[in-house]
Amino acid sequence: MTRGPRRAGSIASEFDRSAARAAAALSQDGRKPLPPTKSPRTLQRSEFDLLFAALADAGYEVIGPRVNSGAIELGPIASAAEMPIGITDEQDGGTYRLADRGDGALFGFSTGPQSWKRFLHPPVLRLWTSRRDGDGRLQFEDGAEDPPARAFLGVRSCDLHAIAALDDALLNIEHPDDGYRARREASLIIALNCSKAGGTCFCVSTGTGPRAERGYDLGLTEVIDAGEHYFVIETGSDAGDRLLDSLPTVGAGEEALAQAERVIAATAAEMGRELETDGLADLLKRNLEHPRFDEVSERCLSCGNCTSVCPTCFCTEVEDVVDLAGSTTEHTRRWDSCFTLGFSHVHGGSVRNSVGSRYRQWMTHKLSTWSDQFESSSGCVGCGRCITWCPVAIDITEEAAEIRATDGALL
Repeated sequence: MTRGPRRAGSIASEFDRSAARAAAALSQDGRKPLPPTKSPRTLQRSEFDLLFAALADAGYEVIGPRVNSGAIELGPIASAAEMPIGITDEQDGGTYRLADRGDGALFGFSTGPQSWKRFLHPPVLRLWTSRRDGDGRLQFEDGAEDPPARAFLGVRSCDLHAIAALDDALLNIEHPDDGYRARREASLIIALNCSKAGGTCFCVSTGTGPRAERGYDLGLTEVIDAGEHYFVIETGSDAGDRLLDSLPTVGAGEEALAQAERVIAATAAEMGRELETDGLADLLKRNLEHPRFDEVSERCLSCGNCTSVCPTCFCTEVEDVVDLAGSTTEHTRRWDSCFTLGFSHVHGGSVRNSVGSRYRQWMTHKLSTWSDQFESSSGCVGCGRCITWCPVAIDITEEAAEIRATDGALL
């Protein structure tokens, strides 16, 4: 049974129903736009904390960007003061550092090491527990819990597409993951049109950004120009309409809309990477024995960093842990990675023994066979996280380009 969030008050109930309908519409077609029903409006930066207040009144915990351990991560925040004000990031292959922008931007950075996947498809999840009572009988306890109502603040277009990809993998299937469905329906999405591209971003190549076009309740564009600092806000659902009505906004004039368009256009023009996608799926299928996979294996540590930070990787393993007394067993699901030797283990050993074969499995699934498995065209959304957070700076765009340049090397 799917469990929904528990919130009090009539306003919260309205948000519940609307968010559930929005999630249902998105799950039917992750690429179908949810048309806004209100004209774009502007909210001044000085009044941005009123958004937090409105979300709190509706029973939502806000999950958004914050600085921790030298990186911009995602976690609970209660006000704009907890956000990375005036902070940006500098990213390249295997490189990430924070820097001062010299302004008061709230979203002046690109993607961090975490994606929203961790809140919809948790890294560790207790499925059930069994306990043996004094009479030796087993008692079972379901690990499912009512998911908290969460508002995701600052979801970029690449991550919206990643959530749609997770919908295809975990929701739009014959036996959907009820826990994922519950967490999805309990979430309100406040999207962000990017104002900065990272050094490893290539969402323009994959057609997944930087403009957020679908799958959100509210969409923000941050504008800082000539001493002005405001947000242009669009709506994508009934829940977004009601949230917007609770804020002190004014209609967005032509200049404000033009400024927002310039922000998005500038971001699209400064992508750190490019990926040629024409015919890419077939290219990889006919080059499964390309020597490049063995060459990259000489650098690859098979650490699984790329799968951990990837917003669409969804593979898991299940393990049972028994206490020393033998009376209690916990059945737990954890993220797994196709880069581990045991991931493809069957009777007789692992199917993919070499590092090269494991890299080939990951890369070809993302860029080729994903479209055979799911309706979405690719498992890669161009966020660049796998490049930034690879310890040896392996670059999926570089590998794809090399295989294209030497197509049929073994033929």
